[in-house]
Amino acid sequence: MVDVGDDAPDFTAPLADGDVDSFTLSEAVGDEPLVLAFYPGAFTGVCTDEMCTFRDNLDAFEDIGATVYGVSVDTPFANNEFREQNDLSFGLVSDSDKEAIEAFDVVDDDFAGFGYAAAKRSVFVVDTDGEVVYKWVTDDPGVEPDYDEVEDAAADAA
Repeated sequence: MVDVGDDAPDFTAPLADGDVDSFTLSEAVGDEPLVLAFYPGAFTGVCTDEMCTFRDNLDAFEDIGATVYGVSVDTPFANNEFREQNDLSFGLVSDSDKEAIEAFDVVDDDFAGFGYAAAKRSVFVVDTDGEVVYKWVTDDPGVEPDYDEVEDAAADAA
């Protein structure tokens, strides 16, 4: 499993940002820390709450120079609709090939007992050198991260 102090594993996936672009982690690493918020599925209650909380706190992340990305196995088309319905202004990485969740070792092989592989709810903060400086992972998809802790980690990485 990826841990604090490790280089963030690189991956490429579609980015739902109103359009469909390509996202490569190593290309996104640069002048500001990245917050990667892995969530099990668009349009589910807790995932909607989580992404909307990041939306509502986005100014705080932007003020410290951090960029937030949601990451799920949903298609870019579903993620774009999810973005639109919830007025999300940050990009959602569509890891439908499961490359990112496997690289970060946050695969829930039997999400909610449906036999469907999805992301475990987890958050990683990656600094400007591509190093993981914060990690939070839960096996309980009903638990949300400590948003203040995530913001503090991003601020420390800025």
